[in-house]
Amino acid sequence: MTSSSIAVRELPLFPLPELVLFPSRPLPLHIFEYRYRIMMNTILEHDRRFGVLSIDPATGKIAEYGCCAEILHFQRLPDDRMKMLSFGQQRFKVLEYVREKPYRVGLVEWIEDKPATEDLNPMATEVEDLLRDVVHLSAKLTSQKIELPDDLPSSPTELSYWVASNLYGVASEQQALLEMQDTLERLQREHEILSSTRSHLAARTALKDALED
Repeated sequence: MTSSSIAVRELPLFPLPELVLFPSRPLPLHIFEYRYRIMMNTILEHDRRFGVLSIDPATGKIAEYGCCAEILHFQRLPDDRMKMLSFGQQRFKVLEYVREKPYRVGLVEWIEDKPATEDLNPMATEVEDLLRDVVHLSAKLTSQKIELPDDLPSSPTELSYWVASNLYGVASEQQALLEMQDTLERLQREHEILSSTRSHLAARTALKDALED
């Protein structure tokens, strides 16, 4: 068996509006639609894995790239709905749809970031510092207690996924970050986003301080 054939498999697919899942990130779900209840019951009898794809609400287009999720815990509700917690694993590209009813199944190819050719830690440190500044300014601006978790990923690649998954209201940007196959490129784009956000928040905070004096 060749390595390319190992990297390709059929995967049940769950398209979700404006939701982009990243590796190592949790995804709680409430399953109520009939076809997805069928899908989840089938998955639970096998390897508990399915693919999550983002839907662009403006066009209805389903993304070609997504992230595989594994069901960790589930609870059946009296009317056959389900609550579950899944966890992001590998990213993939949909090569073709095998079938679309009762739910989509695709032939997918796993994708990974290419090996780094330089030390990623300096850029990862800058991104983390920017993230802390943004959280600090957000807390000050909203007068709320906002803190980063103590267990931020130490791996540059895992950090890049964590940052991307915590960008809010920018699903198209998250999708672009998911599709990148270069950790440094992803960190550099996050550096740009966080720098812009920090400048915006700093200006708003300065105005708030001036008005309160």
